[in-house]
Amino acid sequence: MVTPATRNRRAGRPARLGPLLRRLTGDEKHAPSAHSTLDVLWVLYDRILRVSPETADSPDRDRFLLSKGHGPAAYYAVLAAKGFFPEDWLDDLAGPESRLGHHPDRTLVPGVEIGTGSLGHGLGLGVGTALGLRAQGLDLPRVYVLLGDAELDEGSNHEAIAYAGATGLATISAIVIDNQSASHGWPGGIASRFTVHGWTAHTVDGRNHDAIETALTSRRPDRPHVVVAVVEPKE
Repeated sequence: MVTPATRNRRAGRPARLGPLLRRLTGDEKHAPSAHSTLDVLWVLYDRILRVSPETADSPDRDRFLLSKGHGPAAYYAVLAAKGFFPEDWLDDLAGPESRLGHHPDRTLVPGVEIGTGSLGHGLGLGVGTALGLRAQGLDLPRVYVLLGDAELDEGSNHEAIAYAGATGLATISAIVIDNQSASHGWPGGIASRFTVHGWTAHTVDGRNHDAIETALTSRRPDRPHVVVAVVEPKE
């Protein structure tokens, strides 16, 4: 249920973002996945990420990787709202001539960094991206990876968490959308899964734009960082 308090927390969303999202039809089964990410995505692209349609190919841009790629409708809506591609692309999701598939494709969609959809790979790719940037002497770009709580059950994520913590990979931030859909969970909660390996962590209301921004920017310069964004449970 949307309460007055929830409306206030979502006040930072532009009014046209909802109508843009509703233009995407044909993937209703993944609507909860998409809607759970909407506020975090907007804060990232509106307040955090140093990337725009004009700098989408700049070596010094921040990188955003959507590991939670099987429900990309909110991602497409935010990219369209920010001008990465025309809004009328949203009217043809996964059509024969559409660039917008049920999984985002970096070769077809401007602004998309990786093709995703098979869960559990995004954080490892993010760690590799951060290492590659460091090897090129690019210290300014930051890598942000958006994951779902359930995909943390994949062992590949544990390896990425452990490696980034052990090597002090400070240019990577993970954002975990917690809608209580994980089958197994973790003793002490999601944040402890990261902090045990040396990450810094914040847990916030995943609909509160100011809280999300503060959590994303409140990090140490020598450690990887994670933000757990708690939203309403998946039904």
